[in-house]
Amino acid sequence: MKNLHSIIFNNSFTETFPGDQSGNLQPRQTPGVLYSKALPTPVTKPTLIGWSDEVASGLGLSKPDEEDIKLLAGNLITPSMRPYSACYAGHQFGNWAGQLGDGRAITLGELQTATGKVWEIQLKGAGPTPYSRRADGRAVLRSSVREYLMSEAMSHLGVPTTRALSLVSTGDPVLRDMFYNGNAEYEPGAIVARVAPTFLRFGNYELLGSRNELDNLKKLVDWTISTHFPHIQGEDNVISWFKEVLKRTAFMITEWLRVGFVHGVMNTDNMSILGLTIDYGPFSFLDAYDPAFTPNTTDLPGRRYAFGQQAGVAQWNLGCLAGALSPLFPDTKPLVDAIESYEDLFWTQYYHMKGNKLGLDKVKSEDVVLIDQFETFLAQVQPDMTIFYQSLAELNLEIAENGREAILGHFQNSFYTSLSQKDEADLFELVNKYINRIKANNCTREVSLEIMRKANPRFILRNYLLHQAIQDLQNGDNGLFLKLEEAIKDPYSKKFDEFVNKRPDWANEKAGCSMLSCSS
Repeated sequence: MKNLHSIIFNNSFTETFPGDQSGNLQPRQTPGVLYSKALPTPVTKPTLIGWSDEVASGLGLSKPDEEDIKLLAGNLITPSMRPYSACYAGHQFGNWAGQLGDGRAITLGELQTATGKVWEIQLKGAGPTPYSRRADGRAVLRSSVREYLMSEAMSHLGVPTTRALSLVSTGDPVLRDMFYNGNAEYEPGAIVARVAPTFLRFGNYELLGSRNELDNLKKLVDWTISTHFPHIQGEDNVISWFKEVLKRTAFMITEWLRVGFVHGVMNTDNMSILGLTIDYGPFSFLDAYDPAFTPNTTDLPGRRYAFGQQAGVAQWNLGCLAGALSPLFPDTKPLVDAIESYEDLFWTQYYHMKGNKLGLDKVKSEDVVLIDQFETFLAQVQPDMTIFYQSLAELNLEIAENGREAILGHFQNSFYTSLSQKDEADLFELVNKYINRIKANNCTREVSLEIMRKANPRFILRNYLLHQAIQDLQNGDNGLFLKLEEAIKDPYSKKFDEFVNKRPDWANEKAGCSMLSCSS
């Protein structure tokens, strides 16, 4: 185990591709390069708030000392580091936005572990870059706590994601207008150290395609495949790679839907080429089951990135990536065919996932009807998603003998509103159908329940809990933060049932609990 500041970093990305080495942080267009040198801007008083022992262990890192904390705050750059910010573009809310780039993220370098695995270490909120546009490149404690805890929570849920190594407060105030309504306030600043095999996203390829920099595009694609998809070989490796990106993306979305996660801002520049959840901003888990729910104020009124829209948006984004790659193909039919294969792939994965949530031994064609009936009922009644599925896993298969009231009482704790007579009748009918299907399983009840336990988390990192933890930290109390840091590591057990509660009424309209902005 080594201290982070003693690591000799690799810099294969910056050594492979053209970059702007001037170190000029003035916002500008940077044609012809894939990145620009960007040194972090030192902060006044770096203080370690959060440290992921699991991520550190995987990187071969020991507990951070004072020098490490300086590094994690951007106050120390070691000789082997070549800090840079990547240049990319993207479609934002369905519209082409042109050049974007890492506006508040600076990659320090690549850390190679003893097993040979390579991880990029990136500081988010470490100061301005050439891609900060009119912003300051900083991040506030509020958004940094959210990203640090949520990326780790998603990992422990089993959802593909980038990771977080550390959370450091800077001691410097940051001016933010949380809802872009003219009410700017100073908030404490913070920096998250993010970790991933690569932070390449669809927008890296879109930028090169849009600028007709085809040599750089081909070079980036070849490097991506050889570095991050080395198992893909042969003359047709580019289309094979695209198909794998498509498959990974579909799986990621299925996993989001399994746990009730809403990303909130699925722009193409926020889509990882590895199929990882990336760029945690105005995210939320579902409380009430509402397919039209979006946590992002910027996404209103269209709700492009609502919970139930995410699978379709992913396909649209993949289409944008395919468009960027099309100049590399003499005939675009293979790309078109791949995009058209997405729906079958996604729905196959989706119904398998839903079957697991219901505890089915296997999903037969007739089970699709039952799964769809569950979806219709959940959207109709909007119970708490997590608690409803926990109640389903605790269902006594003989409960129907006690009538409608017994079933209603069993699920009562998951409802946010009173059920109508029709809702009650629909629930009674649905549960009876479900019980009959479970009794037809070719596996034991215990095996069925184990399938459900692995598919349905008990603990999710709800926005109101994050909001409370952030407020406490700002008041000098890290008790809830530390407890959540432990709870996210064990989301499928009953160990942290003190947090298995519906969203409280006070959080319904509370800023930071129900709705957030892209600055969150």
